[in-house]
Amino acid sequence: MRKLIFFIGPAGAGKTTLAKAWARRHGGAFLDMDTLLRPAAEAIMTLAGQDPSDRDSPFYKAHCRDLGYRITMDAALEQLSVDQDAIVIGPFTKEQGEPLWLEGELARIGASVHDVSVRVIYVYLPSEEAYQARIRERGSSLDVWKLDNWEQFRPSLQRREVTWRMEASSLLYWDNSEALTDEREAELAKFILA
Repeated sequence: MRKLIFFIGPAGAGKTTLAKAWARRHGGAFLDMDTLLRPAAEAIMTLAGQDPSDRDSPFYKAHCRDLGYRITMDAALEQLSVDQDAIVIGPFTKEQGEPLWLEGELARIGASVHDVSVRVIYVYLPSEEAYQARIRERGSSLDVWKLDNWEQFRPSLQRREVTWRMEASSLLYWDNSEALTDEREAELAKFILA
């Protein structure tokens, strides 16, 4: 059965790193929202006289955020429509709280959770300090606002409930504070391939 594998969670949790490790070993279309949206977001922000590296301002959220999710999900759905697995990476902050969101997305290609194996890995870190250290270490221009406005940004790090209508066994909360050992990779594989 074709698989739709989500790696979701807060910025700095290591979603992309974990998803890349999975894709290297198991394959699948690798669809990172940051990568897919970047050219369009930079163009939109530049044309509007905004900082092209901004990913946190109200202007960005109003003009680019939803576009990024649409681009990413359209690419994932296209993969599924040709019976290929799709690995999707992004925060999905707003979408997590919409119970019908997943069903609506799959319905766009005439599919459902009954004919697509959905696995959601919610990647998180155990403390705010761990997030801050990771975000500093990666040194991305996309994180400048986050670090400069930490008090405003930090509420986005709270672990959230994924409310999508699917089997409880389709969701795994993954503490990503430890290295991905062979043992941990086997645990992840057991969940995704079940």
